[in-house]
Amino acid sequence: MSDTPESSSNSSSADQSRSLAPSDSPCVAICSTLYDEICRGCGRTAMEVANWVFLSEEERLAVWARIKAQGYPRR
Repeated sequence: MSDTPESSSNSSSADQSRSLAPSDSPCVAICSTLYDEICRGCGRTAMEVANWVFLSEEERLAVWARIKAQGYPRR
């Protein structure tokens, strides 16, 4: 049966695994660097946005830590 408590927890685990990991891009598709070098949607600099795919896991985690401390991403 798919409605058992065990399958519900498995479903919950599957949903969590599909949520954003810290190494995923913090982009929220609200891109704006009109007034400075910081995107108003995700909080990354223009260079961080442009080079995200080239950053190491450690660099991505550092960016995530900084932007979360600053109240980003704005979802």
